[in-house]
Amino acid sequence: MRRLGSIGLAVAVLALTLAVGAAAGGGAGETRVAIFYYPWYGTAARDGDWQHWSQNDAGPPARIASAFYPARGAYSSTDSRVLRAQMGEIAGTGIDTIVVSWWGPGSVEARRLPAVAAAARAAGLDVAAHIEPWLERTAGTTRLAIDELHRQGVDDFYVYDSTETPDSDWAEALDGLQPGVRVFANTWLAGKAAAGGFQGLYPYDVVVYPISSFRRVCRAAHRLSLACAPSVGPGFDARRATGLSAVVPRKDGQRYDAMWKAATRADAEVVTITSYNEWLEGTQIEPARPRPGYQSYERAYGLTGTAATQAYLTRTRMWVDRLR
Repeated sequence: MRRLGSIGLAVAVLALTLAVGAAAGGGAGETRVAIFYYPWYGTAARDGDWQHWSQNDAGPPARIASAFYPARGAYSSTDSRVLRAQMGEIAGTGIDTIVVSWWGPGSVEARRLPAVAAAARAAGLDVAAHIEPWLERTAGTTRLAIDELHRQGVDDFYVYDSTETPDSDWAEALDGLQPGVRVFANTWLAGKAAAGGFQGLYPYDVVVYPISSFRRVCRAAHRLSLACAPSVGPGFDARRATGLSAVVPRKDGQRYDAMWKAATRADAEVVTITSYNEWLEGTQIEPARPRPGYQSYERAYGLTGTAATQAYLTRTRMWVDRLR
């Protein structure tokens, strides 16, 4: 389960970040769009047991640990047909890059990365890695992972919960990166990302950080020669998966639009989308279908029926086009 970052810390430091913000700056070239992707789902038939759909004592496939129900059902991330369809959907929105959740050497997600990356590249997508806080993760082991994944064709890395490791450790580990490699810190404090030797920053979280912070934080990042990657998402609801009470309602798409509008004005190098398929937290834009007891995309942007299942993919295509 994707964990929210340290919300208390984020709230406490946010005001400091915003105070930095009036500096001018900006990134050169076209803004890229990247989307967070999770290869961790499994079914009993394909994978020997239900993976992630069964969290919090859910009983898949009828009852899954999500407020929404996937249009393609409770699927396996090892199903090549599913991967091809997903990558086609993502590429069809104009998104450039998938950022694949990666939980350390030998993890389920690491073993699945080659197949996911092959499907993504076949669809014309670039592949980045979301370096998660696996048990043995340190700044040093993260650098080893970055070097290995770079040899496999990955250039961009997003380090989740990076603030749990001292800045000095990151600065030492990230010294002398290969040309073209960028490592983004999971923080909205530009000074902290710079102190850690990162090349950029991103929030991921769509609950804590106010939309009004996007432009100001990007300006602060540019002042320190950092790439800025604000995160947009349609909403948040993890109650079935974790019992976490924080909810950000979708408002039939209004929340997604508001975040995108702010991102297009932020002069960002990358707009990151939280997420394609984090069903457990209800941030997904992957197609969902109506099902009794579950929320759906019905009436999002005024759409109903089959069109509504694709509502957030369709809207993403519009915003990507508008961004450019």
